[in-house]
Amino acid sequence: QVQLVESGGGLVQAGGSLRLSCAPSGDTLINYVMGWFRQAPGKEREFVARIRWSVGTAYYADSVKGRFAISRDNAKNTVYLQMNNLKPEDTGVYSCAARPLATTDYKFWGQGTQVTVSS
Repeated sequence: QVQLVESGGGLVQAGGSLRLSCAPSGDTLINYVMGWFRQAPGKEREFVARIRWSVGTAYYADSVKGRFAISRDNAKNTVYLQMNNLKPEDTGVYSCAARPLATTDYKFWGQGTQVTVSS
């Protein structure tokens, strides 16, 4: 069983930066795709970014492209989401998730971390 633990959320002013971390435990995720999702109050959860752990290939939602960067550190077994030039509309609960390669459903989810961007 894989457990995902996020950290790094907080309150920041518009234009600021935050870095979220996701630390998997319980299994190696070399054959997984790691994703970040967010959910704003009253809205559905939306995709933010994903990375294929083995090769580091990344993909982003249009709304964050050029401002956010997803990466992984094999030595620390951690996935990061660097968020720059944050906007109030980036506010929400950010969750880390993992799915095996060649599947579409994210199988494991973290508990989420709150990100609040003030104007």
